[in-house]
Amino acid sequence: MTAVVWTAIDTFMLLAIVLLLVVLMFFAVAETALNRISRVKAQAIADSSGKRSARALSRLVSHPERFINPILVTITFLQTGQAFLTSLLADRLFGGTGVIIGFFLNVIFFFVLAEAMPKTWAVLSAERAALATARITEWVVSFPPLRAISRGLIGLTNILLPGKGLKEGPFVSELELLGIVEAAAQDEVIEHEERQLIESIIEFGDTVAREVMVPQPDMVVVTDTSTVSQALDLAIAHGFSRLPVSGTNDDDIVGLAYTKDLIRAERDGRGDQPVLELARPVRFIPENKPVARLMREMQAGKFHLAIVVDEYGGIAGLITLEDCLEELVGEIVDEYDTEEATVERLPNGDYLVDGGTSIDDLNDLLHVQIPNEDWDTVAGFLFGTLEHVPEPGEAVEFDGWRFVADEVEGRRIRRIRIVVGQGHESGSVDVASRSDD
Repeated sequence: MTAVVWTAIDTFMLLAIVLLLVVLMFFAVAETALNRISRVKAQAIADSSGKRSARALSRLVSHPERFINPILVTITFLQTGQAFLTSLLADRLFGGTGVIIGFFLNVIFFFVLAEAMPKTWAVLSAERAALATARITEWVVSFPPLRAISRGLIGLTNILLPGKGLKEGPFVSELELLGIVEAAAQDEVIEHEERQLIESIIEFGDTVAREVMVPQPDMVVVTDTSTVSQALDLAIAHGFSRLPVSGTNDDDIVGLAYTKDLIRAERDGRGDQPVLELARPVRFIPENKPVARLMREMQAGKFHLAIVVDEYGGIAGLITLEDCLEELVGEIVDEYDTEEATVERLPNGDYLVDGGTSIDDLNDLLHVQIPNEDWDTVAGFLFGTLEHVPEPGEAVEFDGWRFVADEVEGRRIRRIRIVVGQGHESGSVDVASRSDD
């Protein structure tokens, strides 16, 4: 067996390995902490503190694209160098077997010392960690050679994987942005109402007309054979400013009757005139049309109601400008609206839910995880899972919850009773309401 001879070179490499681990710990803390501090919070710290580290933190967080890539490049360079030196030292001292042992030891030490420990501390003490690392990080990422290397590597990435987002630097996903909003609300940087509005805006771009429309069975429609007086009575009874005019069947919408036109005709003594003669053109849209785009078209085209059509040309429902706005600001209720609770807490702890309640809304209210890929409403979930029209009392078990068909009208599930299962909280929830306008 050959004796191990320790040399000055080995001492130098060991010191270099230790130094690299220390530097990696520093950048692990910096990367984690800086990504957890919002721009608003960093500015508030800088305003209240006035320290140079606080000002450096504010500058870094204000332009995250300036530090994320340089830090990642630096960490990659240090990790590669540390692993190379560790393998080289192990090979010099113990040969091929030493390289294998050194590899596994390096993984353990690197994970514990340069990943788990510093990042855990940075998560638990984000503000303190960010302030402690801000000045040095700002100096490192402003080093011209490092910035040039970072830009060059990003350029190479754009060649291999073209994309606008990469050319503009790192981007934040919706989930990450929602996490930032959640953290800001917990830190009381923003109010609870502001958080809800921001989350609604973020999710607004993914909402389609089918999710917010009034379904076809709930539409109030006046037939083309009705008179102006009959149509006006119907509009007044329901408090609507516009009524779709149907043709020979429910899937034949031929126009839109405005209550203002009906009132004017009634006052002019034309109450017996067919309502079809006063009908205005109506817009038809596909059910998968994004609500954000539809709202812009409504603003530009100056129309407040559109008929939603499915892929087969049938009438799926209708959507109004108010429906679009309610996705952003919540329910808008006026003095003519009739509110109905969509989720009602029963004395025994169960919940009585309107069948048309959105699955997303129910998941948020009761903290359940009902899948929403194939269904938009709770009734759709129950109907699709049973694969037939349920009889009152039929139920579905899901994740410890029991969904019971409480009220069925024809082929439509009107009300569903949700029985709270064991292991789930049965506390109070903010009951949502639906307004019929």
